[in-house]
Amino acid sequence: MRITDPVRRLVAYTPGEQPRSKRVVKLNTNENPYPPSPRCAEVLAGFDPDRLRRYPDPEFAALRAAIAKANGTEPDRVFVGNGSDEILSLAARAFVENDEKIGSLDPSYSLYKTLAAIRDVPWTPEADDPKVSLFLLTNPNAPTGVMKPVSEVAACARRFRRGVLLVDEAYADFASGNCMKLATAPGNRNVIVMRTFSKSYSLAGMRVGYCIGPKDLIGALYKVKDSYNVDAVAQAVALAAFKDRAYHRRTVAMVVKTRGRFAKELGRRGWDVLPSETHVVFAKPPAPAKAADVFEYLKSRDIYVRYVPGPLTGDRIRITIGTDGQMKTLLDALDDRFSGGSGGRAAFGARRKS
Repeated sequence: MRITDPVRRLVAYTPGEQPRSKRVVKLNTNENPYPPSPRCAEVLAGFDPDRLRRYPDPEFAALRAAIAKANGTEPDRVFVGNGSDEILSLAARAFVENDEKIGSLDPSYSLYKTLAAIRDVPWTPEADDPKVSLFLLTNPNAPTGVMKPVSEVAACARRFRRGVLLVDEAYADFASGNCMKLATAPGNRNVIVMRTFSKSYSLAGMRVGYCIGPKDLIGALYKVKDSYNVDAVAQAVALAAFKDRAYHRRTVAMVVKTRGRFAKELGRRGWDVLPSETHVVFAKPPAPAKAADVFEYLKSRDIYVRYVPGPLTGDRIRITIGTDGQMKTLLDALDDRFSGGSGGRAAFGARRKS
């Protein structure tokens, strides 16, 4: 059996650990701590099994229409994928010639480098490289959580007319702003903005993502996608979640509130916490503690966070924001590790009396 040279050389993307025990506090894979909209359960309970013998809608008409309406655009400027990872893979196929490059910030979502390797094209962090035809910009960024202003992204798009700027807004619902207007602007020729149902909609297990952009670029994604890339159940559940705007706003607000309180408590304990516009924090423990050691210690306490070794990321750990109870458990463990006393424990769990 012959395996291609690019695949032989490939260093595959490494997902976060998925422990099976229900006892663990799982804060390592950027999942939402709250369940999806109750309307999702209603859809699943009422789903007609007879639909499963038929192929799903290959153009996801109902979901595209809802997304387009919510964003003030047309359905033919919307593409839906089997998770946003599929959209990234399709973009690498549709917008990059064999002698061109894929670019992204560094550090950022490590899958970007893997996609370049799969396509057997170079990856670079230099957006000004004339060979870059697809630049993948996570905004707010992962793993840092830092957000670039919309004006800066717009300026980047103007400079990058030769290629496609795909703004990966997986975390935008937790942020104070977003770049969607760049994608829906009448004169836009090269900006695609991508979102996912995995984070703020609590549907990581369903694998649904979408993007909005110019008709010709969206049309190119349709040309290279699998015939039926998003199954019927996923389309129906995602539509139900998307339409329940009130529930979505409420759970996002809960996460954002917890993020602010948790970041403040880490700072009070001497941690260096980058300003986050996502539902994660990227934090450096107080000296002389090492991030790798804190990661292993927390794991020994059944608390899973993410540690990515390397010169740009190895001094910090990435912590997904969970419920207030989960974050208090983590802080209690850190207090035990650093002998910080119990004052912080009461502070995070406290509720103001009305």
